[in-house]
Amino acid sequence: MRNRPLRSVSHVVPTLVTAGVSMAAWAAWLGWDQRYDVQPDGTSTGPYEAWQVIGLVVTLLVAVYWAASRRHGKSAVLGTTTGLTLAAFLDWSDDSTGQFMVGVMMVMLGSLAATALVTNVITSVRRPSAQTPPA
Repeated sequence: MRNRPLRSVSHVVPTLVTAGVSMAAWAAWLGWDQRYDVQPDGTSTGPYEAWQVIGLVVTLLVAVYWAASRRHGKSAVLGTTTGLTLAAFLDWSDDSTGQFMVGVMMVMLGSLAATALVTNVITSVRRPSAQTPPA
């Protein structure tokens, strides 16, 4: 009974760390770029460049690896998804079209799927294989 609160705290900390890293990474890589670029033909792109998104993904891979390699796979998935979803919500909530929630839901579902896949790969690679003794 005494180990129960300590055990739950050990699961909360990695979740909070990955959520915090996710929000900070969003702010560092994407949060400062808010303008769209208008091309000479009149089309607009942006607001994010490919290098910004790649930087965000690499930063998140480090955080997910940190949590998943310490057997906190659920925390890696939950924390990263929560952090990115909250960051997208806060960043896009002033959108004048009112469609920002569609983007937020896409971020949530995409980050959930991607972090679940990456976490499963990390935990399966890091898991010691059961070797049969030589006959």
